Amino acid sequence: MTDELGPVLRRLRHRAGLTQEQLAERSTVSVRTIRRLETGRSADHRLTTVNLLADALGVGAEERRQLVDSWHRAQPAVASGPESPAAEPATAAAPVPLPAPAVAPLPFVSPALAAAAASLAGEVRRRWQREEWHRRVHDPFPLPVRWRPAARELMDHPANIQRLPPGVAPHGLDLEGGPRSVADTYRSIASERLVILGRVGSGKSILAIRFALDLLGAPAPPPRVPVIFGAGSWDPATTTFRDFLIDRLLRDHPHLAHRLPSGSTPAADLVDDGLILPVLDGFDEIAEGLREGALEALSTAGGPLVLTSRREEYAEAVDAAYAPLAGAAAIELTDLTVEDLGAYLPRADRRKARQGDSGSGSGSGGESAWSSVVEKLPAGDAPGSAPLAEALRTPLMVSLARAMYSRAPGRDPAELLDAERFPTTSRLEEHFLAGFVPAVYRHRAPERDEPRRQRACTPDQAMRWLGYLAHTMDGRQDLAWWRIGPALPAVTRALLAVLVSALCMASATWLVQLLALPSGLLEVMDLRSVLLQGLFVGLLTGTAFGLSHSVLAMFGRAAVLPSRVQLRLSAPHHWIGRQQLQAFTSRFGFMMLGGSVLGIGYAWALALLRAMHNGLPLSDAAMIKDTLVNMLIFALIFGLTSGLVFGTLGLFEAPMDIAAAATPSRLLSVNRAVVGRQLLALIPLLTLGIALCGYAVVALLHGLFGPLLWTPQGALLLGTVGGLGGSTAYVLTFTAWGQWLTLCRIWLPLTGRLPWNTAGFLEDAYHRGVLRQAGAVYHFRHNRLQRHLAHAYRRRSPGARNEEPRGR
Repeated sequence: MTDELGPVLRRLRHRAGLTQEQLAERSTVSVRTIRRLETGRSADHRLTTVNLLADALGVGAEERRQLVDSWHRAQPAVASGPESPAAEPATAAAPVPLPAPAVAPLPFVSPALAAAAASLAGEVRRRWQREEWHRRVHDPFPLPVRWRPAARELMDHPANIQRLPPGVAPHGLDLEGGPRSVADTYRSIASERLVILGRVGSGKSILAIRFALDLLGAPAPPPRVPVIFGAGSWDPATTTFRDFLIDRLLRDHPHLAHRLPSGSTPAADLVDDGLILPVLDGFDEIAEGLREGALEALSTAGGPLVLTSRREEYAEAVDAAYAPLAGAAAIELTDLTVEDLGAYLPRADRRKARQGDSGSGSGSGGESAWSSVVEKLPAGDAPGSAPLAEALRTPLMVSLARAMYSRAPGRDPAELLDAERFPTTSRLEEHFLAGFVPAVYRHRAPERDEPRRQRACTPDQAMRWLGYLAHTMDGRQDLAWWRIGPALPAVTRALLAVLVSALCMASATWLVQLLALPSGLLEVMDLRSVLLQGLFVGLLTGTAFGLSHSVLAMFGRAAVLPSRVQLRLSAPHHWIGRQQLQAFTSRFGFMMLGGSVLGIGYAWALALLRAMHNGLPLSDAAMIKDTLVNMLIFALIFGLTSGLVFGTLGLFEAPMDIAAAATPSRLLSVNRAVVGRQLLALIPLLTLGIALCGYAVVALLHGLFGPLLWTPQGALLLGTVGGLGGSTAYVLTFTAWGQWLTLCRIWLPLTGRLPWNTAGFLEDAYHRGVLRQAGAVYHFRHNRLQRHLAHAYRRRSPGARNEEPRGR
């Protein structure tokens, strides 16, 4: 760019008090891009980057205009690059800047909590404005979304909706979707409870986003922060609605996780004090047998609420519960009209302007190829016009058709009128679903600075990998990176845990022996003895790790979640607090059990080595006695050390300081750093702990079992093996990032079910519009696309039918 944008961006960043790294976290733009923009050396001229930075800086309308004007002035000096579908958003109009969001504090809310609510409002606004821009809602203009009042049986009594006292006659509810926004409709409802119904793909989620942004952008700040929650992952049979909201706030906004003096968290206080307006998107995605309970729980919970659902599923839940959502009005989205299609699709087709000709991809006489198609839809007498008009009645199908025919040269939408090829509406919809992914992967994505992006991917590969991900989700809405690996069958995960742990312990044993032999800490051993010792230690201790993993999985204790804490070097403020004591006790017992199993495996490895070295059978009485004594001693040494080390580390944990809302890539990066620091702390602590605890155990049991051999050299070597091998095995098998590394970056790519750069592939799919971001997790563009990809994967991979992915 020119030298003008750099100084403006740098001045705004300094005024906001942000470093380049902090601005990168807030905006999801890489540090390298920001540095090159400020120095004038960037080759990235996308307006979306400028808008993301402006959102993160919280600039006003005038300053945003300065940034955008400097971007426009730089464009004539930029050579146009190759066209691609992912580059098109730069041609759309810039999003309308919203005023800085605020929250009108309720009278009983403390200033600190009001500040937390205002900060959350800013994060929600930035996230959904960026997501709305990414979904190309305003390109070339938003598709009209209209609604009408829902059926009377799907709403509560008008008097309850209007919160009228007994004896007062209710007045008419104005729920028509004329020129006013859905936020205006919501404000007219005294109960502050609204249900938005519609068919599949009718735009309910987009309307929920627009609702949240309209509230946050209103001149008068709302008293509550509208936060969109995906309802599909809620199980009302096991989790209360309050706990569900708090858990999702902690997942998507980790900075709300720190403990307050009261023992609560800002996330819990925001929910309990009524500062959150839940926008529950996708009620129909809740498991069928749980919707009745969910509806009753929402009615009991009370408070403001916006809920979106497909009409049929909501009506079934109302019938099963014998009552609609308490106090809620309901509206139903209507279909797009042929006039809407005629105004939108031709303007969304820019191929003629890009190609400079009137070939098959464009219409003739300067018209879009869509013009001749939409002209035949109103009459309904052209072959195939009626099924096509019916298929394009929802924004979902319009967006899929646009991706297939408005962004690819050589594709003529006139083929959609072929009645023999597409005799029914369902055939057309399947055609759009099947062709969307190949269409967006037909072209190479533009080069970006982010190193995690997937560089090359064919449409067939994308279909296979996306299909596997959809298959493993088993109907869930959230595509979380920490759940991809655990979706493998339990036997596979247990065997992989054995293999990984065995490699860690064997490698640690070999490394220690190779370093100890030249220093004289070990007596001279031949290469065969060194290899055998490492092999036996790795095999038996790895089996012990795998056994522990399997037992925990049977009781549902092997599930892993991303860490929300990091180690702090300062001393804890409350050493003997009740919560700290409970956490220490729980972690001590759990890790002592795991360490004891590891010690038993190590004792059996020594027994095998001794039997081979001395030529004694394992059934020898002396061998049995020594093995049993070693099992007890090593179980105590490894168990007590593990319990004390992990329990003590828990006292030094503090919430992660993430200033901006979590994204999948950001959460993965933070967890990688957290696990790395945890590993660096565990290795020396376990090494020293095993050596010192060994001396204490041997001293206590010396008289009971006779003379016990425990030399300083042996203690140091055993501690080093346990510290290196045990720490690494724990990190790789019992942490979310470790399972991601071993399963998603190694095992699944080896078997061809995922690419080697899985994180880059997910991010690339997000940029291409196949995936959406919802806080710290991804969603497929639509659950119907998700089901189509999963079905296609099972059809193409017969072995997948025998794989039972883990349920919700």
